[in-house]
Amino acid sequence: MALDDGATLVIDTGNYLLAPTGTEMPSDLTSPTAPWENVGHTSLEELLSITSEGGEATVLATLQNKTLRTRYSARTERMTFILQQFDIKGLRLFYGANAPLLANGTLGVPTDPKPTVCAILIVFVDGDNTFAFYAPKAEIYRADDLSLSDTESLAGMPIGITPLVHGTNNWTYAVTPLTSTPASVVATGATAGSPGAFTPTGAALPASLAALQSGSITASPATAWTTGQHVVLGNSTQAHWDGDSWESGAAA
Repeated sequence: MALDDGATLVIDTGNYLLAPTGTEMPSDLTSPTAPWENVGHTSLEELLSITSEGGEATVLATLQNKTLRTRYSARTERMTFILQQFDIKGLRLFYGANAPLLANGTLGVPTDPKPTVCAILIVFVDGDNTFAFYAPKAEIYRADDLSLSDTESLAGMPIGITPLVHGTNNWTYAVTPLTSTPASVVATGATAGSPGAFTPTGAALPASLAALQSGSITASPATAWTTGQHVVLGNSTQAHWDGDSWESGAAA
């Protein structure tokens, strides 16, 4: 990969937003509109943590090959952040979506709490860059017990987010890659390699083989690519130039 200074990240500010399950990620991450709603103030010191479970590797062997294949177990991920806004909506993220609002205006703490299920969008801003985490469906509930330890800092509630598969997706959450080249810049060329690269550097990848074939991307070299040479498309599949057209997979 080429060095890209514009793909580094130093977080200046950010926001955590919720919306009904399945809500699409907004096209403008700097000013999401309804139904996206900000959860409020969050910690300046502990921005976001991501932990995971699973993913253990199991080596499969045959009598002839003791390390024939490797299989990995499913992996689940969990995000945590500190919410510092103790209003009704914030308290329900911590105590449960079914926490009842009582007649005297207080919020009851349920004995059988239910997590909040919704879409979540976390946007971090670095100058003109934005970096986001988006899950169309997630469970949100307390990540740890509440501790109010001093009188000199803002109190906070540890909130946990478990991204879930939504609909027919084969993913639970998405992140937005950074690049110094705007996403609106389309690729005009592709250079052979293992993998090769689209040009100009940082240009948006063709989404699929169909998108590549319908575009006007010039292969380099223009002759058939050699064995193993390919480019990686936006959907993570591979494609190669056979001398007169773009074809699926690496060159054979």
